[in-house]
Amino acid sequence: MPSALALSPHLDDAAFSCGGTLALMARAGWRVTLVTVFTASVPDPKGFALACQTDKGLSPDIDYMALRRAEDRDAAAALGLAPPRHLPFREAPHRGYASPAELFAEVRADDGIVPDLIRALSDLVAETAPDLILAPQAVGGHVDHVQVVHALDALAPGAPILWWRDFPYTVREAVPREPLAERFADLPVEAVPFDAAAQAAKRVACAAYASQLGFQFGGADNLGLQLEREGGMERFRRQGVLPGDFARALGDAG
Repeated sequence: MPSALALSPHLDDAAFSCGGTLALMARAGWRVTLVTVFTASVPDPKGFALACQTDKGLSPDIDYMALRRAEDRDAAAALGLAPPRHLPFREAPHRGYASPAELFAEVRADDGIVPDLIRALSDLVAETAPDLILAPQAVGGHVDHVQVVHALDALAPGAPILWWRDFPYTVREAVPREPLAERFADLPVEAVPFDAAAQAAKRVACAAYASQLGFQFGGADNLGLQLEREGGMERFRRQGVLPGDFARALGDAG
């Protein structure tokens, strides 16, 4: 059975950006390990970190990340995946990034998360022995996405990588910010079409992140419209040679 490791910075990124591809792979018999990196609950958040949950209409006394981890489990099930893994790293608002603008600016000089990420990703790669890795290109420039790319680059795993285009950052602006564009520019584009069943699975998975839909899309209806505009297609930059079993998984969608 071929195996894949999908590395999601936040609790929704993988489903939003490559949920159709993951649904195809699961249906074709791949063992897909979905891992979200920044999922730690932080007791008694303050300031901007607290605003990141209250601006979504959530009470300040709930465990916001526990709620999001539960959404992630529902999303994985909708895609036909095993229960996801959640790494205990804090999101950027809990690492000194103090405003929305800072989340999409340069990485802070005192953000020393990458060595810890390298160790965690190294353990995951050793444990799962993936035939394929899926990870973000950091389109949009969110610092958590950028740090995941930096860690994976430093680790330099031997498996091929499909670097996804980070949705919905890809559709928020006519020309989205791409701070790592030069890093990916020479890699070939891989377009993955997925059929109606996988499109339906992706819609259900994305809708499972109910706490995020208003903020990210303006509601569930707009989520559906944005997914329709994607046209059942996800695009990646390909690093390395894809395994033959992946090609067969795509063939199943035709």
